[in-house]
Amino acid sequence: MKNYNTTIKASYLGYVVQAIVNNFVPLLFVHMQSEFGIPLSQITLLITFNFLLQLSIDMFSTPVIEKIGYRASMIVSNATVIAGLLLLTVLPGTFSNPFIGILISVCIYAVGGGIQEVLVSPIVEACPSENKETQMSLLHSTYCWGHLSVVLLSTLFFATVGIENWRMLAVLWCIVPVPVPVIALLGCGLVGFSVGIFWPGTFSTASAMVKGRGTLLFALLALAGDLGCSGGPTLVGTVASHFNDNLKSGMGAAIVFPAIMGAGLLILGLYSPDENERK
Repeated sequence: MKNYNTTIKASYLGYVVQAIVNNFVPLLFVHMQSEFGIPLSQITLLITFNFLLQLSIDMFSTPVIEKIGYRASMIVSNATVIAGLLLLTVLPGTFSNPFIGILISVCIYAVGGGIQEVLVSPIVEACPSENKETQMSLLHSTYCWGHLSVVLLSTLFFATVGIENWRMLAVLWCIVPVPVPVIALLGCGLVGFSVGIFWPGTFSTASAMVKGRGTLLFALLALAGDLGCSGGPTLVGTVASHFNDNLKSGMGAAIVFPAIMGAGLLILGLYSPDENERK
């Protein structure tokens, strides 16, 4: 059981890595716009490419993962995240168009993020534990903690060291994927209070209602999540560009997503089988 606990803790850290992949570069959007002269509509495409590539990993990685094994796949995942973050510090300056260098770096670490997203849920699901739903909920809440940590610690770094030194912070964030216990404990100790409800709830409900699907089920769920994550920034960026780079207008258009979520919850409540039917 001790070995299983270590595996579960490593999976928690995997979602912290996922939070770094998805949230670090967006914090630099405004600075990159001024440092590299990249328009906002182009910068927001970085999020789209990130999630579209992760979506592709969700769709096509299952056969490869099952062939080489979970352990090797997780090692590849963390290696690509580290490589992408390190390249982010040098590639923009090597191209006449810095956006190309940034895009290449984002695509490389997006591969690692996509593999993490596919793997961590089935790994924890397969580990024996007393309360599987609680374990899964806690797993997905670590993404929220990681998100909060990335935002708070990056903001603190920018305020004290200077946002112009963001490359140094990109190197420091490489410490997290390097699946080390003391560093992992430090990272977990710096997170704030946040609870994931809808995303882990979706995984737990799907796992309970759709039996025997294994990795494929979680890959499809991750694919659906990435599809939404890629569509949101694209909509915001497109609308913002249409209104002279007015980000408020773009964010206002994003109200469609919580509206869809509310409708989905209503449909789920009306048509999902009750507990007795699932049994």
